[in-house]
Amino acid sequence: MSAAAIPPLMLVLLAAAVTFIWRGLGALLASKIDTDGALFRWIGCVSYATVAGLISRMAVLPTGDLADTPLWLRLGAVAVGFAVFFLAKRNLLLGAAAGAGSFAAGLFFLGS
Repeated sequence: MSAAAIPPLMLVLLAAAVTFIWRGLGALLASKIDTDGALFRWIGCVSYATVAGLISRMAVLPTGDLADTPLWLRLGAVAVGFAVFFLAKRNLLLGAAAGAGSFAAGLFFLGS
């Protein structure tokens, strides 16, 4: 049977069932996971390192339209985001939003 022969509603229901199975297994296993353990601390460190690496790459060696913006503006936005991240008790969302907002404001004032 080809995928074209399966009605779209049946495909949606099948996808929902498969998703529900994984969510159910995740909910069952979540109660057995120690979120203060070494594994979760390591995962947190890797997550922060990945975000820091991507931001550093975008700020120092950008591609596309971002490469046309001044280096001082990109580094200034990173500094603002970094400062807000620590002032907001390591809140990654606020830090990223502050950095992006300061970059956008800088572009606006430069007339780019």
